[in-house]
Amino acid sequence: MLFAKQDHVATITLNRPDRMNAWTTTMEQELRELLSQASRDDEVRVIVLTGAGRAFCAGADMGRLVNSANSVPGTLEQSAKDDLDQRYSYIMAVPKPVLAGINGAVAGVGLCLTLFCDLRYMAAGTKLTTAFARRGLIAEHGSAWMLRRLIGPMNAADILLTGRPVEAEEAERMGLVRVLPREDFHQQLQSRAAEIAALCSPRSQRVIKRQLNQAIFQSLAEATRLSEEEALLCRGTDDYKEGVAHFVEKRAPRFTGT
Repeated sequence: MLFAKQDHVATITLNRPDRMNAWTTTMEQELRELLSQASRDDEVRVIVLTGAGRAFCAGADMGRLVNSANSVPGTLEQSAKDDLDQRYSYIMAVPKPVLAGINGAVAGVGLCLTLFCDLRYMAAGTKLTTAFARRGLIAEHGSAWMLRRLIGPMNAADILLTGRPVEAEEAERMGLVRVLPREDFHQQLQSRAAEIAALCSPRSQRVIKRQLNQAIFQSLAEATRLSEEEALLCRGTDDYKEGVAHFVEKRAPRFTGT
């Protein structure tokens, strides 16, 4: 994994380009550590997850798949009880916006990773696939639950049951991604992330992200009540005062996150 910071944006890059960034347990551990590091860093306001080379992540490393296909099924490990502390759902609990920069082909577990990000940007003309049904597998890592909520039951069934490749432009029509030009994809992605970091209150983003995550499990009444409580708490914050001041004074904001 590579880690870089610029303009309050931390970029984490999957860095096995010779293997199309095929997923390993080492990468899984490194990603969790780097996301934790970026979460604790006050200089970081937005996190980008992307891939090196021509792919974002081609799914699980084939060597691991071959070994598992020839092995005896193991026992199910005890999973965490918290919805936002599952194997990859912890990404949703990161208190800062996490942007998936899908620079190239993405499949299987690689696609699952992006589903737990807040925003997904995809290079024009590239393709995604779940691939599970074509490998004798099932919808792994909560992907059936996430896709149904992100793009609806019909689109989720289409992607999962067929395992077919889906081009970025079709995925955008489904509401799964936003398409960016392929030629200068990483530059465009950095510009989007830097703009979010510069123009938005980090405190507001923390609260809004929590609202979005909790809304999945709330009634409308519960979500409305939470918004009313948080609106009251905003009034005395530095970021609220700055949000009003920079608008009135017609200048760039200087948010502190407090």
